[in-house]
Amino acid sequence: MKKHTIAVLVNDQPGVLQRVSGLFGRRGFNIESITVGTSEEEGLSRMVIVTHGDDKTLEQISKQLYKLIDVIKVVDLSANPMVARELALIKVTAEPAARPEILGVVETFRAAVVDIGTSTMMVQVVGDTDKIDAMVELLKPYGIKELSRTGVTAMTRGNAAIR
Repeated sequence: MKKHTIAVLVNDQPGVLQRVSGLFGRRGFNIESITVGTSEEEGLSRMVIVTHGDDKTLEQISKQLYKLIDVIKVVDLSANPMVARELALIKVTAEPAARPEILGVVETFRAAVVDIGTSTMMVQVVGDTDKIDAMVELLKPYGIKELSRTGVTAMTRGNAAIR
């Protein structure tokens, strides 16, 4: 089982996200991460989906996606060099005595403190999934009160573009 990052260019219409995610569920494919937003072309949205499976599974997913009316293009980004990023907001228990230690972790990961409360700190970290996972693990001993992750967004490197 290999991790695949798939970009899907779709018409920006109500219900498209539901149809795409429903296709995965009906076929028994798990979605590890999904992000959706407007694309560079008006009227089109870009979905970035992270899933696991072998090459045959990926081929089946691609064929099924193309059967959906609003799907314009499907590309396996992980087949080429790509840049993938995720954003996480992590609210951690931070009594004044523990703050210097937490700030050390924040600096090491080139993250940022975006909010400070009387007994909490909110940290913003951007990076690949492994970086986010590592930071979460290091902050767990302090007590994570809340965690919100965006999911992966990605593009191929260089001049290649999905059109």
